Amino acid sequence: MKFPKSPTLDNIVSFRAPEQEGLQLLAFLIESLPERKRTGIKQMLAHRQVRVEGNVVTQATRVLLPGELVEVNLAREFSEFHHRRLRIVHEDDDIIVVNKGYGLLSMADDTNRKQETAYSILRDYLKKKHPDNKLFIVHRLDRDTSGLMLFAKTLQAKEALQYNWNNMVLERKYVCVVEGAPETEEGAVRSYLLENSKHEVYSMPDDSKGGKLAVTRYRTLGSRKGFSLMECQLDTGRKNQIRVHMKQLGCPISGDKRYGGHTSPIHRMALHAQTLNFAHPVTRRLMQFSTPIPAPFLLLLK
Repeated sequence: MKFPKSPTLDNIVSFRAPEQEGLQLLAFLIESLPERKRTGIKQMLAHRQVRVEGNVVTQATRVLLPGELVEVNLAREFSEFHHRRLRIVHEDDDIIVVNKGYGLLSMADDTNRKQETAYSILRDYLKKKHPDNKLFIVHRLDRDTSGLMLFAKTLQAKEALQYNWNNMVLERKYVCVVEGAPETEEGAVRSYLLENSKHEVYSMPDDSKGGKLAVTRYRTLGSRKGFSLMECQLDTGRKNQIRVHMKQLGCPISGDKRYGGHTSPIHRMALHAQTLNFAHPVTRRLMQFSTPIPAPFLLLLK
C-alpha cells in the first residue's frame, strides 16, 4: 500500500531592509543569508522563493526601501494568488490587505451561504498553504462596492484591530460618482443612522431613536454632464454610511438604486474604497495603501 506523501511545508525567514539608500535585493540577501552561496540565492530568486512586502520578486537588482519586509521561503516557492475579482495588495504573518472587485460579497450571509465571497477565496488560498491557517474578517464592504479590505490571519491581530479600530485605523477614503452636485463643493454630513426591518439604513438628525453617530467628510473633485466625482473620508464606519449621506445631500451614488440612484451608465454602483491607512496590529508600523480611481468613474466625467 502506498501512503500519500506529506506536503512540503513552508520554512520562511524574514528580514527588514536597513536604513540604506540604493541597496539591491541580491546584495541584501547575500548578507542576510551567509550560509547560502550566491548561486543558491540566485536560484531561490528564479524559483520565486523571495517576497518583498508580500509580493514575489525575481529581480536581483530590485532596490529595497528602508524598512521593507523581505521574506525567503527556504523550502519551496511561495504560493501565489490569482483571482479575477480579488487581488492581494499586502500579506504578512498577521494581516492581508486586498483590493476587492465590485459584485463580490465580503462574506456569506443567511441568503448566500454557497456563494463565493472574498472571505472564502482567501480562506481557501491560506488552507492550501497550510491546513492550520486561519482567516478573520475585520470589516466589510458592500457587495457592489470595490476597493481595499483588511483581513486578519491571527486571533491576536483580529482582536487588536476590532477592539481598537477607531484608534488604529488612521484614514479611510472612498471615491464615488454621484448624480448632480452638492450645494457646497466641500463639507461634512453628520447624522444618526438606524436600520429598518428591510435592512435599509436611514438618517436621523439626533439620537432620540437610538441611532449611531455617523460623520462623512466630502469634497468634489470634478463635475460634468450631470455627474460629480466625490472624495469621501469616514470619521465613523457605519453600514451604508456614504450611500445614505450622499442621498441626504441630494446626490445619490450612480447605480445605487436602493438609496435613490436613478442612472447606472457604467452598470455598477460607483463607489470605491480607495485609501486605507492604519497601524499594524502587531508591529504598530504605519501601513499605507491606496488604489487608483476606477477608470469607468473617470470616463463618466470626460
